[in-house]
Amino acid sequence: MDILFRLPGALFLRNLVERRSLLFQLVRRDFQQRFVGSAVGWIWGVIQPLVLLASWTFVFSVCLKQKMPAGEVTDNYPLFLFAGMLPWLLFSETVLRSTSSLLEQASLITKTVFPAEMVPVSIFLSSLVSHLIALGLAVAAVGIWLNHIGPGLMLLPLYMLLLGMFAVGFGWILASLQVYLRDTAQVLTVILTFWFWLTPIFITEQQFPARLRFLLAGNPLAYLVRAYRELLLSGRWPRLDELGIMAVFALAMFLAGGLFFRHMKRGFADVL
Repeated sequence: MDILFRLPGALFLRNLVERRSLLFQLVRRDFQQRFVGSAVGWIWGVIQPLVLLASWTFVFSVCLKQKMPAGEVTDNYPLFLFAGMLPWLLFSETVLRSTSSLLEQASLITKTVFPAEMVPVSIFLSSLVSHLIALGLAVAAVGIWLNHIGPGLMLLPLYMLLLGMFAVGFGWILASLQVYLRDTAQVLTVILTFWFWLTPIFITEQQFPARLRFLLAGNPLAYLVRAYRELLLSGRWPRLDELGIMAVFALAMFLAGGLFFRHMKRGFADVL
């Protein structure tokens, strides 16, 4: 039984409980630094998604008169797009900022006994605050435009947890690589560009070429985007098999990232 508590994920969770005060300080500091010098501070977290939703409504509904194909969760394209962007924005912000996070915290890592693995976690939790604000706006918009708020919203925290595990695990790998290979951030930008267009956000799954739909089955973000849309925009419940697949992706990335980070961490102080 002891071996279970020596796995990277179990060790991390135990450290997380023991150092929750430090984690809280890191999250608060990160969130404040994002809006340092701003006149309205965290309110930008409300303004930005609101402007995004308003602009998409004007462009796609008023100008382009975009119509949704039959059988989709909604015929409201701006809400369809906004619901799909929510998990993607949380994921991409977490991994992009995690990649350079260890370099930004180099003074702490090299001069003190500092749990470096906490840094990507704090970035995810800080990004989650903005995500929750945007999610609240999405729920309000659905209630106003579609006159529908389903009980499936109760499942969203579970998907946020899976998204967090996947993003943090991926962030650990990228942050470790960036310490040794400073081109990692640039390579990630290219990868995320392709990844974005291979995720059904701007287009529906039906619009993907049939010969390329196998890519969706291996894309964890496709499951998250689908689940967010179903929980926010319709009364459908996500399929249990798809939830299981997403859980496997999340757990595998979390454990792989933990193992990789623990191995690479030994040389951080020398390289940084």
